[in-house]
Amino acid sequence: MSLQQLAPNDLRLRIAPETLGFADTSGLADQPLPWIGQERAEQAARFGLQMDLPDYHLFVLGDVGSGRTTLMRQMMEAVAATRPVPPDLCYLHNFDAPEHPRALRMPAGQGRLLRQLMTRLSKTLQTDIPKRLAGADFKAEEERVVRAYKTQEEHAYAELSAFAEARHFGLMRDQGHMVFSLRNAQGALLTEAEALALPKEQRSEIDRAEEELRQAIGRFLENNRAMERVMNEGLAALRRQMIKPMLDHELQDMRSELRKQIKDSVKLGNYLDQVQHDVLENLELFQPMEDDEPTRLAALAEVLARLRVNLVVDNHGREGAPVVVEDNPVFRQLFGCIEYQAEEDVLSTDFSRIRAGSLLKAHGGFLMLHLRDLLSDEPVWEKLRRFLRSGRLQIEEPTTIFSPMATVSLEPEPVDADVKLVLIASVEDYYAVQEGDPEFARRFRCKVDFADSFAAEAATRQATAIFVAHTCRRLGLPHFSAAAVAALLEDAHREAEDQRRQSAIFAHTEVLLMEAAMLARQRGANLVDANDVAAARQARVHRHNAVEERLLDTLTDGDRLMSLQGHTVGQVNGLTVIDLGDHAFGFPVRVSARTHAGDKGLVNIEREVKLSGPIHDKGVLILHGHLASLFEHIAPLALNASVVFEQEYNGVEGDSASCAEFYALLSNLSGLAIDQSIAVTGAINQHGEVLPVGGINEKIEGWFKACERAGLTGHQGVLIPARNRRHLMLDARVVDAVARGAFHIHTADTAAEGLALLTGADCGTREAGSYPPDSVLGRAEQTLLAYRRACQAMAQPKQT
Repeated sequence: MSLQQLAPNDLRLRIAPETLGFADTSGLADQPLPWIGQERAEQAARFGLQMDLPDYHLFVLGDVGSGRTTLMRQMMEAVAATRPVPPDLCYLHNFDAPEHPRALRMPAGQGRLLRQLMTRLSKTLQTDIPKRLAGADFKAEEERVVRAYKTQEEHAYAELSAFAEARHFGLMRDQGHMVFSLRNAQGALLTEAEALALPKEQRSEIDRAEEELRQAIGRFLENNRAMERVMNEGLAALRRQMIKPMLDHELQDMRSELRKQIKDSVKLGNYLDQVQHDVLENLELFQPMEDDEPTRLAALAEVLARLRVNLVVDNHGREGAPVVVEDNPVFRQLFGCIEYQAEEDVLSTDFSRIRAGSLLKAHGGFLMLHLRDLLSDEPVWEKLRRFLRSGRLQIEEPTTIFSPMATVSLEPEPVDADVKLVLIASVEDYYAVQEGDPEFARRFRCKVDFADSFAAEAATRQATAIFVAHTCRRLGLPHFSAAAVAALLEDAHREAEDQRRQSAIFAHTEVLLMEAAMLARQRGANLVDANDVAAARQARVHRHNAVEERLLDTLTDGDRLMSLQGHTVGQVNGLTVIDLGDHAFGFPVRVSARTHAGDKGLVNIEREVKLSGPIHDKGVLILHGHLASLFEHIAPLALNASVVFEQEYNGVEGDSASCAEFYALLSNLSGLAIDQSIAVTGAINQHGEVLPVGGINEKIEGWFKACERAGLTGHQGVLIPARNRRHLMLDARVVDAVARGAFHIHTADTAAEGLALLTGADCGTREAGSYPPDSVLGRAEQTLLAYRRACQAMAQPKQT
């Protein structure tokens, strides 16, 4: 393909509103929203979500704003609706080891029912047990048992008293203690002085009698404790006998109401048996006491607290499996936690303070996370790796080990968590994990890759219109006319820099949509038209282009040396793109070259001062390779050459200026001036072919703005790679200027074609070992030969 000058119709894609098939988007809001241009990602996502085998978690890749989160959540909810409702999860008191609470899974809704039934049981016990223990039948039996004990105790005491009297001691009880005193033959108490006055033999007899009495008292107290123990056991058995039928009835009713078959039915049955045993062992706490009532109530509260049910995951009323999107995956939120309470400088807790995290709440369903959130938290990353390896989750509270207070800790029973993870990531982070943590990455066998653009066709344009309709309805905005939708579509093509492809970053489309709708409302319109879209886009540029305007001022004010017309040797206007993140724009930069005789070859000044990146350095080396191939017949070249981006101090990267550098270099070698009204962009390969570059629209518009400020002469324009032709989506002002003949856009397939345009001379083709003398390459050849002769002359020794 030879050098061409593009017509206005080549400069941007125009979408006729009448081809869209609707007048406005109001009639499209009820149609389902498809995955626009993401068929590959949709197929992968559906496959991954429906795959029930282990290690088929999903890695979702794509740019921010591509709809990866919204579309994945939409599909997750659709797939989850077809799955069964997962069970509830409860934590219960462990009567055997309270520090290891038991986990219990129950069918959805049964966990809440169990909690209600246990609460009802607790209230029933507090009301019915005291009533039954205060009944006449129980009181009569209780009095019989107590009376039998007292009769035995009184009989034993009478025998002990007789034993004491036989040895001249008086015996009495004083607040639970046994007190005895020495008496004379008449039964009168002996004082200490009288006892000391007794003969030695009599005192020894008294001491032996006292020792015998003490032993008898000990036997009495021991037997009395045994009888009291028997009495208490009898009373306890009597209480159990009285309460057990009622408790059996209550627990049987509970088992009947929890009639669904559950995986942990044996565990539940054992738990209820232990509940019964614990209540029966503590029945005395349900009876009011005349003394020490606060202590009894505190002990009773502890017994009743053991009957509580901690329902950590409640799926009551749910339809289908859960879909959880965790936007704050800190340790406690993701894995659950154990709450603590400070009591007398000790952190205490119990099973009722266990809290479930997102992983347990998503059991049986899907959990969406963002990879960047996990990578920034090493403890979370490590625990998630362990969970993925085992499939079991241990709730813990790691922060307590750093607490200055003593801690009463728990170790809840680990539970299985059947969760399919959906991890949102950038492409860079995905491959970083693949390389840095292959064990983690292999758990995510399904990659869902969201494209940043897609081939545009009638179906995708219709789908985009449906997206616009849904967005308008969701945000309560006025609907868009067909012309306004066409303007949005053209902007999406501009975003993708392609007349055939449309950008898949719908977040940008949504922002433009909202801003255009606001402008329509401000003018009181019920429908957004194309002018609103154009005005919104222009207003956005105006909000962000202050830096661009200041740089253009430097051209107008003469601070930057830039010739917009005329012809100059060894100098060409190149085009660059400056990307500020929120705004990218093109800006011209002067590229100049100087050559002279020598043996250093081509020197890249930017590289020498470390202001160029590796891609730019690569482009210069490729340029050098092509230059060497053009003049291989006169190799080696006796050349010193330097190229530089003038007045550029912030660094240069990219190879899109390699064509401009080549033209400046050949201009200097040939002595032919370059037309300064034509700016150049394009990369060159070692065969002299011009390669497409990025940011083509911004570059052309940047040069156009510079020329427009100085005044369009009708000769100005740009030279771009022919392979960039389909990437053109230029601003309407540029297209209009081209239509008026005030601005021109030229394309070239090879560097030789561009050189001919810029210099006005034929580039030249080597014939019979050399180039035509009047061609650009012929003139350069003569210069290079002159450089060789000069070098040879310098190398010859001087004759004296």
